Amino acid sequence: MFLADSNVLLDITMEDSVWAAWSQRQIDEAARVGRVVINPVIYAELSLAYATVEELDLELAAARLEVCEIPRDALFLAARVFRAYRRGGGTRIGVLPDFFIGAHAAVEGMTLITRDLRRRGWFPSLHVIAPLS
Repeated sequence: MFLADSNVLLDITMEDSVWAAWSQRQIDEAARVGRVVINPVIYAELSLAYATVEELDLELAAARLEVCEIPRDALFLAARVFRAYRRGGGTRIGVLPDFFIGAHAAVEGMTLITRDLRRRGWFPSLHVIAPLS
């Protein structure tokens, strides 16, 4: 199973001139071998590009992307890793959603399709598809 990060899906949605083709290729290749899903955090981030819930849900259905809940084990792990990040001198306070996404993929054994490699070091078991990964 693959977890598609919001940055990859937004590349496609927003037709990013640099990343859209790469992102679409990764989603297509993943869909050929398994399920591609998102979680509620990714759903919320994607919603910024849509006017209504219905519009977003139609796009997700057309792309055959399911929304999977984040298990409590992953939520717990994300909080612990975020605390370690902050205690270790991490200064960005808006990164907790990134930790939810990374922990979800790690706990469920999913491969994360992303352009953001910062999570990799915090979740050693995390499998990532990323540019230059």
